[in-house]
Amino acid sequence: MLLSRSLVLVALAVTLTTNACASRRSAPFASAVRTANPPAPFGGVQDGTAVPAGIAALDPAQRAVLLREFEQAAGERVFFALDSYELSREARATLEAQAAWLLGQPQLRILVAGHADERGTREYNLGLGARRAHAARTYLIGQGVSADRLETISYGKERPLDPRSTEQGWTRNRAAQSVLTDLVGDF
Repeated sequence: MLLSRSLVLVALAVTLTTNACASRRSAPFASAVRTANPPAPFGGVQDGTAVPAGIAALDPAQRAVLLREFEQAAGERVFFALDSYELSREARATLEAQAAWLLGQPQLRILVAGHADERGTREYNLGLGARRAHAARTYLIGQGVSADRLETISYGKERPLDPRSTEQGWTRNRAAQSVLTDLVGDF
């Protein structure tokens, strides 16, 4: 009897210690799920938009031209159907344009951020955002963009692209967004 009581006390102490240590760690899901190397640190703010350090190191006029070129030549977002990470014909066309542009700019790295609308649990949406980002990344690699230039992150529903709780807002938030993050080597 005394031995079983001691074992129960030891088990309880181990459980309490484990839980106390776990509570000191960060939450099991941060505000994003990263599936590749971390992006470059941010180097400032321009026009209200955070600019990654590698891109921020460029001359402001050169940086603006580069960012505008990418958005106009390729488009930065692809959209998905509800609860899906399958690339539509329009999404593949956008990613093909992104790949063509990126192949002409080998010094740039890209972060593909997966997003989801606000419906569903946080965990589900983080997973769905990760699958969307991965689908876009995989397609870009298939188009010839080097895998070491691409990283992914999932924001799930944590960073909506459109704050509206409407069908239009939800449609815009079901996306993978490609963002220029850093320079590879010298520019």
